[in-house]
Amino acid sequence: MSKKILFPALTSLMLCICSVSPVSALETETQAQTEPVQEAQAQPGAITAQEQQLQNGTIGIISAMDNEISLLLENIDNVQEEQFAGRTYYSGELCGHHVVIVKAGIGKVRAATGAAALLDHYDLSGVIFTGIAGGTGDETQVLDVVIATDLVQHDYGQITDDGYEWTGRNNDVGGYYYCDPILVQQAYESAKNVVGEEHTFMGTIATGDQFVASESYVNQLQKEFGALACEMEGASVASVCEEYDKPYVVIRTMSDKADGKAILTYLFMRDDAADHSCKIVMDMLTGLKDPE
Repeated sequence: MSKKILFPALTSLMLCICSVSPVSALETETQAQTEPVQEAQAQPGAITAQEQQLQNGTIGIISAMDNEISLLLENIDNVQEEQFAGRTYYSGELCGHHVVIVKAGIGKVRAATGAAALLDHYDLSGVIFTGIAGGTGDETQVLDVVIATDLVQHDYGQITDDGYEWTGRNNDVGGYYYCDPILVQQAYESAKNVVGEEHTFMGTIATGDQFVASESYVNQLQKEFGALACEMEGASVASVCEEYDKPYVVIRTMSDKADGKAILTYLFMRDDAADHSCKIVMDMLTGLKDPE
């Protein structure tokens, strides 16, 4: 279900770009992944009530680490800081759009509590999670981008004498979470603008409380979920957004391949990867504010 989506030369330094302008192992899940994107592409000239809310409302932006929002904070205007729930929340204008930005923290628990505090305190029209991930798809390489159409907790299950069994398939709490089709399409187009069509993908992202650096486990994530990327926060944020009935999307640039070399690759590429995702967010905000 991944969509291979030309890679223009990447610049080494980029200020705010606002002025410029997986397939699942189960067939039914594969269909479910493709339908939201098709829905978003339908009736391109129509402006829905949700699109109007996204254009005029406040967007929440969440990350796990400081480097995943540093470029955004460098470009935010009229910033105001609030501290509560153990975090600092930055509100202001970014690319002509009102936003609230927070580093929630690493892992599913901190991501979920950070998202809940954000949604409790601010009236948001949508949520964007931005950051980096390990690439698990054969076609995804370091610095490629995966826009989540759906997310799954790969470590949700039970351990018996027979080993680990994922049980999300029979439990909606640990199953799949589907991103908002409008935000998915906007993020996809913005990713193409930033890194090029050839390096932009849409598909399943697997979430778990582990830094994956194992080729054998990557193969398992491919086989079980068709995952194009793995990370530690996305599905938990998705779960919270669904409880609050807020549209969301997760944007991940690959810092590594989640294989035996993942830790070393991650250390060298994490900042570049994080900046790519930030640039996509900024381009996306521009598109949400002034749709073509």
